[in-house]
Amino acid sequence: MLDYEALKEAMGDLEEDVVLEIMNKVMEDGGEQAGQAMKACQEGMNIVGERFATQEYFVSDLIFSGELMNEAMDIIRPALLKSTGESMGKMILCTVEGDLHDIGKNIVKAMLEASGFSVIDLGIDVKPSDIVRTAKEEGITIIGLSGVLTLAIDAMKATVEAFKDAGMRQDVKIIIGGAPVNQAVCDVVGADSWAVNPADTIKMCREWSHAA
Repeated sequence: MLDYEALKEAMGDLEEDVVLEIMNKVMEDGGEQAGQAMKACQEGMNIVGERFATQEYFVSDLIFSGELMNEAMDIIRPALLKSTGESMGKMILCTVEGDLHDIGKNIVKAMLEASGFSVIDLGIDVKPSDIVRTAKEEGITIIGLSGVLTLAIDAMKATVEAFKDAGMRQDVKIIIGGAPVNQAVCDVVGADSWAVNPADTIKMCREWSHAA
């Protein structure tokens, strides 16, 4: 039995060798417990966030944690895809116009891909028109908008409005995430849902994918 508490703590402590060793052990039996491992990693990332908030960790630590999360998800991705037995299809993920933060977005991307989504990552500081155009060209129906700065709220709202102007709002589901996001912000933006962690994002996007 693998020690998932140890995995959570190793992720929180940014102990790369320990995390990757445990993830490789998860795969030794075909990755039957990959889901539990992903949850433990996410809980470890919560520890990282808490330590950053108390200034025990710095931006460089956040960046490293995102890279470590990507490495960990790469190892167990085959098992997670096998366990779901299906592809969730394509979706768009990006940081909205005016915001240059991508650490949280990259972590969400890694976990979405590990859960079966093909993620079109448009990057940071993305204009509403570029998101709408990509959705139209690629036939995308699920959009993930990320933002850390308060000004991201206006950009998220502008993106929703851009889909309305293009006559596509009824064709897409939009989820927003990031530090300033809550239900009140979601209502103002006009998004379909919101999330403060990757697990909630994945849950909602999977529900939308199944309903499509």
